Amino acid sequence: MVYPEWRLSLDYAPLTVDIAIIKGHIQTKKHIIVKNSKQEKNFIAELIEAIKRLNMEHISSKKTLEQTVQEFTENTNKIWFKYSKIVNITKYSKS
Repeated sequence: MVYPEWRLSLDYAPLTVDIAIIKGHIQTKKHIIVKNSKQEKNFIAELIEAIKRLNMEHISSKKTLEQTVQEFTENTNKIWFKYSKIVNITKYSKS
């Protein structure tokens, strides 16, 4: 907001800015799969098999496409949570 009635002798008007600080959730844990680990190899192998099982030959409508994408998403999430582990996020964590 600008307050013209508060002008000083140099003809400047003070400017104020309100910054709203909203309370939010800070994530403290995340799922990871360690690079080059047995879990990563198993995750990739199972994900490849899940992709091979998708029926993509008869995608003839938007609804069928959405169902196929939903199936892929569900399978990927299931496999991810099967092979990932939960770790704490600290100020020293790499992104």
